[in-house]
Amino acid sequence: MRPQTLTFYRSAPPASLAPRAPRARKRFTRRRGDVSQQLRFAVQIGFAAVALWVGVQFVMWVRYFESGGATLRVERPDGVEAWLPIASLMNLKALLLTGSVPGIHAAGMFMLIAFLAISFFFRKAFCSWLCPIGTLSEWLWQTGQSVFGRTFRAPRWLDVPLRGLKYLLLALFLYVVIVMPVPAIQAFLTGPYGLVADVKMLDFFRLMGRTTAIVLAVLAGLSLVVKSVWCRYLCPYGALMGLAALVSPTRIVRNADACIDCGKCATACPAGLPVDVLASVRSAECTACMSCVAVCPAAGALDLKAGLRHPRAVPPWALAAAIVLLFVGVVGFARASGYWHTSLPDSVYFELVPRAGQLSHPR
Repeated sequence: MRPQTLTFYRSAPPASLAPRAPRARKRFTRRRGDVSQQLRFAVQIGFAAVALWVGVQFVMWVRYFESGGATLRVERPDGVEAWLPIASLMNLKALLLTGSVPGIHAAGMFMLIAFLAISFFFRKAFCSWLCPIGTLSEWLWQTGQSVFGRTFRAPRWLDVPLRGLKYLLLALFLYVVIVMPVPAIQAFLTGPYGLVADVKMLDFFRLMGRTTAIVLAVLAGLSLVVKSVWCRYLCPYGALMGLAALVSPTRIVRNADACIDCGKCATACPAGLPVDVLASVRSAECTACMSCVAVCPAAGALDLKAGLRHPRAVPPWALAAAIVLLFVGVVGFARASGYWHTSLPDSVYFELVPRAGQLSHPR
C-alpha cells in the first residue's frame, strides 16, 4: 500500500498548486472588411502621379532656359516649391512677422501650411498619405519584406537615439530661420541664389557626385530591410510634422474590453509602436496610416478617433476625404487670391538658370 504524504502550508498554497480561476472569455465580434489601406494607396498613387508630373514639367521648363529657348516652352510648375522646405519656413516666418505674403516661392509656404494643418488635425498623416518620399520608402520595405520574408528593427537602445537625429536636423534648420531677420530673408530669397533655389535643388540630383550617389544607394538598400529608414531617423520635415501632431485631437484608441490581445496591431505598425498595450497612441511617430486598424480582427477594439471629451471614430473614407480637401482648399485659396505663382520675367531666368550651378550661397 502506497504511503500517504502530508504537506502543511502556513499560508496559501503555492500558485502552481492553487486552483486557477477560469479566465473570462470576451465576446468576439469580427470586424467587417476594412478599406483604409486601399484608400490610402489610391491617395498615395494620386499624389505620386502629381509629383511626377510636376517633376517632368519642371525639367522641361529648366531645359528651355538652359537651351536659350530652343526647346519646348512650358509654364513653371509652382508645385515644385514643395521641395524647398527651408525657403518655405523662411517665408512663413516673414508672413507671421509682417502680415504680408511673400512674392517669391509663396507656393511652397502655402503647401507647408497645408501639411502642418493636416498634421495638426490628423496626426502625421502627411507622411503616410501624401509624401512621395514616404510612399517610396514604404514601398521599398514592403518589397524587401516580400523578397527576404522579413524586415529588421534596431534594438531600442539604438533606435531611440537614432530617432533623435531627425529632430537634431530640424533644430539646426529652425535655428537658421529663427536667427535670420526678415530683411535678410527677403534679401536672400530675392537674390540670385534664392530665385533659382529650385533649379539648384534639381541639379543636386541631376548632377550628383559619387558621394551623393553612394549615400542614396545605401539609404535605398537599408530601406529594403529596415522599415522607413529615412522617415524614421533622418527626415527633418517629418520631425516638424510630428511636433504638430503631438497636439492633434485625433489618435488611435484601443478599447481594452473589446481587444482580444492578439498583438496584430503592434506587428503591423510601421513605426513599431506598442499599440496592443496602449489606451491611445499619442506618439509623434504615429502617421495615422491605419495599418494597425486594418489588421485588427475585433470590432470596436481599435479605431482612429477625433475629439477631446467625446472622441468619435473617423471612418477611413472621411480621413482620406478630409486630407485631400484640406490640401486642395489651401492650394485653391492661394491660387484664387493670386499668391500662388512666382511671377518673374523670362529675362531673369534666361540669365540665372544656365549658371545656377555656379551660384554660391550668400554668406
